[in-house]
Amino acid sequence: MRRPRERGFFELFMRYWLPLLVYVTLIITLSAQSNLQLPIHFENGDKLCHLAEYFGLGVLAARAIRATMRVPLPLFASLIAMCFGILVGTGDEFFQSFVPGRSSDAFDLLADTAGLALAQLVYLVFARD
Repeated sequence: MRRPRERGFFELFMRYWLPLLVYVTLIITLSAQSNLQLPIHFENGDKLCHLAEYFGLGVLAARAIRATMRVPLPLFASLIAMCFGILVGTGDEFFQSFVPGRSSDAFDLLADTAGLALAQLVYLVFARD
């Protein structure tokens, strides 16, 4: 049985970490928008947007962590990705508290965490040992 080839730093960065960094940049850019209008209009629709936004972050983070950190089990990569995502979400809510027309809300962070957790469940279902 052949062993998979080692990937170089540049290939790992471009394939796994660059998409994650671009995604985090997109989250921060959206957070910096004053009076951002949501594409959906119903009560607590922003929570659904937070859940979806952080679902994507969770998948990208688990994928990057598993590919580059030599984590032995997908569950460990998921736990690290959850911690990373919660830190990003907390920083994002703190940042929004300084943006005119935006507010910081603990329920937004809770929706972020739910999106991250859902992403980790999906990741664990499809991850290979």
